[in-house]
Amino acid sequence: MQIHWRATILSACLAAFGMTGLAAAQDYPARPVKIVVPYPAGGSNDIIARILAQKLSERVGQQFFVENRGGAGGNIGAESVASSEPDGYTLLLSAPGPLTSNVALYKNLPFDPTKAFAPVALIAQVPIVLMVHPSVEAKSVKDLIALAKAKPGTINFGSSGNGSTNHLAGELLKSMANINIVHVPYKGAAPAMNDLVAGHIPVMFDNMPAVLPQVAGKKVNAIAVAGAKRATAMPDVPTVAESGLSGFDASAWFGLVAPAKTPPAVLKKLEGEIAAVLKMPDVQKRFTELGAEPGDVSGAAFGKFLADETTKWTKVIQVSGAKVE
Repeated sequence: MQIHWRATILSACLAAFGMTGLAAAQDYPARPVKIVVPYPAGGSNDIIARILAQKLSERVGQQFFVENRGGAGGNIGAESVASSEPDGYTLLLSAPGPLTSNVALYKNLPFDPTKAFAPVALIAQVPIVLMVHPSVEAKSVKDLIALAKAKPGTINFGSSGNGSTNHLAGELLKSMANINIVHVPYKGAAPAMNDLVAGHIPVMFDNMPAVLPQVAGKKVNAIAVAGAKRATAMPDVPTVAESGLSGFDASAWFGLVAPAKTPPAVLKKLEGEIAAVLKMPDVQKRFTELGAEPGDVSGAAFGKFLADETTKWTKVIQVSGAKVE
């Protein structure tokens, strides 16, 4: 009889816990939700995050707002989310670095991305563009490679930071072309682009949303797209692979994750709201204008996507020998 009562009490507690979790999801969000972008304002990660935050705010009637916490290749912002209360009110919208490649780049990463986060959804995929300042005597990838070989160790390439996809794209170029160009990391894409436009650095890989206005204004020259296929927004710009480096493939994406142990019901609600936002015609139009494509995976499927990306970039890092102290 005692065992029976204990079992009944346990069942009641579990049921109550389940109802509490369900109620929490039904009420979610009951207060403002913070989306941490682990890079400074102005970059493509920030642009995409603010579009998402605005539309989620409109849909659920509660504020979603963006907080920029840059530094350490995105690790500072990511760690702040990893250590946050797993209640759905602090989220991370990040480029690949903190979620995938930084594991292989940093010796003492303060969190394990495979255990620290619960995958929510892929928000956008974005082509990466190889650009040069107009003063650079290179109109193609072949020209740039020839210039780098003629002047080894003298050409700098900027990126949004150590361990960023744009940094790794440069490392992949160095490795596949067998050239010696020097990486100059910045604290975000915006300051790097400012220096490229000003002519302080001659070469840079950056994401399409930030590239388009600079190319349109003829402030930089786009010489190649880093992905496996040409970008819809720049159909006349060849890929790096087409330009002589067969197999070259690097693209950027932005994904949303929550702290591990966030209630599944809250995650499901987020997934549903985000899926609805990404299907909105005005959002799709805005993404197209930015050169981005809305994401199409969430939950466990996004978790597999993250695992595959980790494997891919770990191999690139091992081949290139890239490290971040």
